[in-house]
This record gives sequence, structure tokens and C-alpha cells, in this order.
Amino acid sequence: MTTVRTAPTHELGAERLAAVRALLDAAFEGDFSAEDWDHTLGGIHAWAEDAAGLVAHGAVVQRRVLHRGGSYRIGYVEGVAVRADARRRGLGGAVMAALEGVVDATHRFGALSASDEGAALYRARGWQVWGGRIAVLGPDGTVPLPDEEGGVLVRPAGGLALPDPGAPLVFDWRDGDVV
Repeated sequence: MTTVRTAPTHELGAERLAAVRALLDAAFEGDFSAEDWDHTLGGIHAWAEDAAGLVAHGAVVQRRVLHRGGSYRIGYVEGVAVRADARRRGLGGAVMAALEGVVDATHRFGALSASDEGAALYRARGWQVWGGRIAVLGPDGTVPLPDEEGGVLVRPAGGLALPDPGAPLVFDWRDGDVV
């Protein structure tokens, strides 16, 4: 059984951060931008290593979401990847279990934007496709994101109820992919 460790970004060190970036670049086949990398930093990372090095990684970062007049601190999952030669062995689930523990302990709920390939892992772990609208609070006000609808998954934290899908989730602004 591979051990999953967790630590905040500032404790990873330059060598491990470089290994995380290399894993994400390989896993996303060169489609992991500088903005995507920035989104992965500043939170809590979960990772596993084997004899060949870093084998799996994920992070949870804090984001703000407006919903029904409230502003909620949520745990947003970023940078989940498993090295190609180690997939389908439970490592993604082990990393997600560690990240879900962080979400449960410190946030109102969890959210993530899933690729088609990754969505099955998250749904199997109890994450639910957000059935409501998605928007972002941008520099010029609230901007609807209809193209993101159906690709955002949410998970209640610590036994709390999920938000009401009758009202949109309005995410905080960030460069690159806003959701």
C-alpha cells in the first residue's frame, strides 16, 4: 500500500514542486498552463511516491463562492493526476480521500471541474454534478458560464447540506480557467 502524505505548498520544497509540475504536464499531455499551475498552489497537497518518484498528486485550495446571498469558503480541488504507468490501482482515490478530509475539516463544501476522463473517479466517491447555473464574479460584474455547467462537481463537507441548485454558484475571479 502506498502512503499518501499531505502538506501545504510552502512545505513541499522546490524539488517536489518541480516533480508535481512535471507529473501534471505529462498527465495533461502538455495542456496544463501556467494559470492551471498557479491554481494548484497555495493550499494543501496530497501525494504519493514510489521507487520511480512522484506517482500521484492532488491539491485543495480555498475559493470563495457566492450563493443565495452568502459568501462561502469552499475547498476547490486542483491538479489531480496519476502517473500513466500507475493508473487504475487506487492511487487517485487515495489522494482524493486525503483531500476530502481537508475539505471536510475546513470548508463548507468541495467543488472541482472534472475532465471527462476524471469525472467517473469523483462520482464514484460521492461527488455530484452541480445541477444549477455556474457564474464568476469578474472585474466587470457577474458573468454566466453556461459552458461550465455539467462539468462542475460538488461534495458536502462534514455532513452539511449541499447548496440549492435553484440558485447559481458564483465563483471568485482568477486568471485562466475561472472554474
